[in-house]
Amino acid sequence: MIDVLFPVPGRSDAGTLVAELTAAPVGGPLAVGDDRMRAFLTAFGARLLSPAIARRHPELGSLGFFLRRVELARALDLLEGEHLRVPRGLVFHVPPANVDTVFVYSWALSALMGNRNVVRLSPRSGAVARTIVETLARALRDADPAVAQTQRIVSYDRSEEATAAFSAACDLRVIWGGDAAVTAIRRHRLAPHARDLTFPDRSSFAVIRSVAWLGSTAPVRAAAAEGFANDSYWFDQAACSSPRTVFWVGSAADTDKAHADFAVRLAEAIAARGWSVDAAMAVEKRVAAYGMAADGAGESITFHGNALTDVRLSAPSAMPRRWLGTGTFAHTRLGDLSELVPLVERKDQTMTHFGFARDELEALARALAGRGVDRMVPFGSALTFHRVWDGVDLPSEFTRMVTVSAQATGSAARKG
Repeated sequence: MIDVLFPVPGRSDAGTLVAELTAAPVGGPLAVGDDRMRAFLTAFGARLLSPAIARRHPELGSLGFFLRRVELARALDLLEGEHLRVPRGLVFHVPPANVDTVFVYSWALSALMGNRNVVRLSPRSGAVARTIVETLARALRDADPAVAQTQRIVSYDRSEEATAAFSAACDLRVIWGGDAAVTAIRRHRLAPHARDLTFPDRSSFAVIRSVAWLGSTAPVRAAAAEGFANDSYWFDQAACSSPRTVFWVGSAADTDKAHADFAVRLAEAIAARGWSVDAAMAVEKRVAAYGMAADGAGESITFHGNALTDVRLSAPSAMPRRWLGTGTFAHTRLGDLSELVPLVERKDQTMTHFGFARDELEALARALAGRGVDRMVPFGSALTFHRVWDGVDLPSEFTRMVTVSAQATGSAARKG
């Protein structure tokens, strides 16, 4: 049996849920951009923007902003073209437990495209996920019945039978999580026409032009440090788009000065937000940092209290891609931005940046030629979700294209 969290709490089995989702909803099937779903999503987003929720969970404010009517309309407008767009069908979402908001972005875009959806939440999901489900339930009170008929959020702990049943029934399976989780779920067969959309382990880093940091005003540097802190600490630096390594681009002298100032301003931003690291995490961070030193990857370590640890790398190629504990950042220097190219791997996702012009970033993207880095965004935008994620246009993936070509009739046909 499976715990059903939405639309009505209860217990059920996968077969029953699939049968419910495949039944025709009252008022007819959902279409791409269906007004019934649009109204529900915007009402849900408005509730997330309420002060009571946004103050308690700031990351839900970003989600509410993403679900504004104008943002949903923009996602639909970009789908226009010569082909007719129709829903893909039944979409099975498997989000990670460590980033509670990811499943909503994926599910919301799929629902907006008219799909029937089943989302499997881990029993380990935290308070933010519970707040999301509760808010969805409140928004459902004024929604069209088609919403409740076509959407399910469930929770179960590694039930092979349930995952197999949902996988066999779906038209698209969306898997977020570590490489091991993706591999484990892929063991369950899909229907021949169905396919996977996967978002496996990723790693991210930041780049700062040293002279640009030193030449910026104090307010600009403070704002950049706050943005970097938001990128890193909201999900305990465990989000795939949170930076773990900072590349400084410039001379050694400029980099030393800029790095020292950056560390002070980042520590101030962390303290101002009230972010802290408990004793157990502080110990884990020290073990990871000293381990890098013992392995020869780190040449010096600086602890700024429990919340911030800087590890100076012995070489840029020693950049870590694994999580080292909340608030642990590896630092290294490059002479030029182009030196990143041989260091980047396909696993690298987001590059947050400070002090670089758009043409420089575009030149880097062309030089990388797809070997890695799917996003280049300013400090403070690492966790901002976009319809294009990991290089994938999600609204397009959640729809099918139908070619419609009408036969010429009457005089037009005779002339042909």
